[in-house]
Amino acid sequence: MEDEAEIYDGIRAQFPLTFGKQSKAQTSLEAIHNTTRRNTSATVSEKSSSAQNNNGLPSISSSSKAWLESLRTSKNPNTHVSGDSGPSEITRDVDDGPRIGPPRPPTELKLNDDSDDNDDDDAMVGPPPPPPRGEGSDDDEDDDGEMIGPPRPPPNSNLDDSDVEEEEYEENRYRIPQSNEIVLKGHTKVVSALAVDHTGSRVLSGSYDYTVRMYDFQGMNSRLQSFRQLEPFEGHQIRNLSWSPSADRFLCVTGSAQAKIYDRDGLTLGEFMKGDMYIRDLKNTKGHISGLTCGEWHPKNKEMILTSSEDGSLRIWDVNDFKSQKQVIKPKLARPGRIPVTTCAWDREGKSIVGGMGDGSIQIWNLKPGWGSRPDIHIENSHSDDITALKFSSDGTILLSRSLDGSLKVWDLRQIKKPLKVFDDLPNNYAQTNIAFSPDEQLFLTGTSVEKESQTGGLLCFYDRTKLELVSRVGISTTSVVQCAWHSKLNQIFATSGDKSQGGTHILYDPTLSERGALVCVARAPRKKSVDDFEAKPVIHNPHALPLFRDAPSRKRQREKILKDPLKSHKPELPITGPGFGGRVGVTQGSLLTQYLMKQGGMIKETWMEEDPREAILKYADVAAKDPKFIAPAYSHTQPEPVFAKSDSEEEDK
Repeated sequence: MEDEAEIYDGIRAQFPLTFGKQSKAQTSLEAIHNTTRRNTSATVSEKSSSAQNNNGLPSISSSSKAWLESLRTSKNPNTHVSGDSGPSEITRDVDDGPRIGPPRPPTELKLNDDSDDNDDDDAMVGPPPPPPRGEGSDDDEDDDGEMIGPPRPPPNSNLDDSDVEEEEYEENRYRIPQSNEIVLKGHTKVVSALAVDHTGSRVLSGSYDYTVRMYDFQGMNSRLQSFRQLEPFEGHQIRNLSWSPSADRFLCVTGSAQAKIYDRDGLTLGEFMKGDMYIRDLKNTKGHISGLTCGEWHPKNKEMILTSSEDGSLRIWDVNDFKSQKQVIKPKLARPGRIPVTTCAWDREGKSIVGGMGDGSIQIWNLKPGWGSRPDIHIENSHSDDITALKFSSDGTILLSRSLDGSLKVWDLRQIKKPLKVFDDLPNNYAQTNIAFSPDEQLFLTGTSVEKESQTGGLLCFYDRTKLELVSRVGISTTSVVQCAWHSKLNQIFATSGDKSQGGTHILYDPTLSERGALVCVARAPRKKSVDDFEAKPVIHNPHALPLFRDAPSRKRQREKILKDPLKSHKPELPITGPGFGGRVGVTQGSLLTQYLMKQGGMIKETWMEEDPREAILKYADVAAKDPKFIAPAYSHTQPEPVFAKSDSEEEDK
C-alpha cells in the first residue's frame, strides 16, 4: 500500500493542483458594475436620481458629493483639494505648485500651527485663502469635526439648506435605478416592440427589421446575445408583443392582418384568421382585413386577446379558436367611413377596453352583460394627431395618452371634459411610442424621438403623478426612444431605441436597488475554452473532387465569345410566305445551292406570274390534236369522232 501511495504521489506531482478544475472568474462584482456605470454627462435631470458611489457615501447627487469632499479636507485653509473643479478648489500650495492627481492623505491635514510642515505656507502666491467659517476660533473647527446630521454647505456654494434637504428628499422618494446600463443588441433597425415576462427572466424585442429576438437573463452571459430569432411574417414590421398572464405564451402583432401566438420557447402555436376584404360590414368578417396596429393579452384571463387594426375595428379573440373572433367592436364615428384604430389596451382588472382612433378621439368600453359597440366614455378631439399609446392606472381613475402631436395628456375618467395636465415638447415620430408606470405608480415615463435639426438624443422623461410635474430626464441614446417599461420585480427600466440603421434595448439598473435580471447576466463571464473542448479538424475525403466526378466546366465564357461573333450570333431569317421549290421557300437568294445554280443558268424561268392561264392552255391545242398522247388514244376505237352533248336550253324554254 505504501508503494502505491508513493507511485500516486509521484504521478500527481507531474500535474498542477488545478488540473481538471474549472477556473472561476476572479473579477469582483464592484469592478464588473463599474464597467457598466453610466456616464453622468448622458443624464439631463431636473432633480438627480439616487446612486451609490464607490467611496461609501450616502445616496446623493454629484454636486452634493463634490462639496462633501471639499468639507472633509478643507479644515486647513491652506490645503488644496484636487480632482474636482469649481467650488472645491480652495487654494494652491507654493511648494507643490498646481496639484495633479489624488488629494493628499489625511496625515497631511494637521491643524497644529506650530508644526514645521506649515512654515512654508506663509509665502503664499495668488489670492488670499477664504476666511475660516464662523469667527475663526478653533472651537468652531472642533465643533465641525463632531457634527451630527447632514454636513453644512461650503461657504462659496450657492445651495441653501432648504434646497439640499428638498433634493435629498426627492432622491430618496423616487430612487430611480439609473446608475448602470447595459444594451441588448442584434437588431438592424429601430426596436418598436418590447415585452418582459412577469417573472423578469425573459425579454422579447421586435423591430422594423421584421424579426423578434428572445433574451434569457438566466442563460445569458456578459456578451448579451439572444438565444432565438424569429420572423413571424416576411416583410412585415413588428408592431407589438405581449406575454400571457402565466408567461407560457406570447402574442406577436405585425403589420399583417393576422396575429400569431408563440410558446415560451418561440415555437408557433397558431395564427388567427384573416377576414374577407370584400364584405363591407366588419361584423360579418371572421377576422381583420387590414394590417394590425396593436394587441394585448388579457391581464387576468389567459384565454382572451384584444387586437386593433387599420380596418377600423377592435376584436376580442379566444386563444383556443383561431378560426373566428369572439367579439367585434366598431367604434363610434362622427361620419360614415373607416378610421383606423391606432392603439388599444386593457385596464388592470380586464373589465374595460380603451381604443385610440385615427381622428384623435379616445373611446372606452366597459365589459358588462349585453355590452355592444357603443362606447361608455367618448373623448372627442383629445389629440390633433394619431394616438400611439394609452395606459390605465391600477385604480382605473387615471388614463394616460401619448400622441404623434408631441404631447402626453393625463385624464381623470371621472371628469373627462378636459385633461388634468398636458405635457408638450415631447417629439414623437413612431406609432409605437408608449407610456409606462413605475412599480408604485408614483411616476410615469415615456420616450422622445430625435428630430432632424435637434442636437439632443432620445430621452426618457419621468413625471410625478401627484404633482404632475417633470422629475427627471435621462439621456438614453443618440437615436429615438420608442418603448419603455419599469419592471416591478427586477426594479429595472427597459427602453428601446434605434433608427433606420441600428436598434437596441437599453436596461437601466442600480446594483443597490435592483434585483436579478441584468445583475445576473453581467456578472456571468463567458465560458472559457478548456481541454475538453478541443476538436481535431477531420480530413474530409470528397470522391467527387476527382477529375472523373467533376462537373462539366462552365460554358459562360464560351457563350460570351459566341455572342461577339457576328456570324455565329446572326439571327436566322424569318420564313417568307409564297411558293417555293422542293417544299422550301425558294424566293430568296440563299435558299438552296441547287436552286441558285439553276436560276443563274436559266434553267428555271418563273414566267407564270405574267401569263394568262387560258392562253397558256390553248397554245398546246394544236400539238394535242396532231399527236394525242393521253386521253384521245383511249377512245380511238369506240368513239373516233367526238360526240358533244346537246344543249338543253330549248327543252327548258318549252
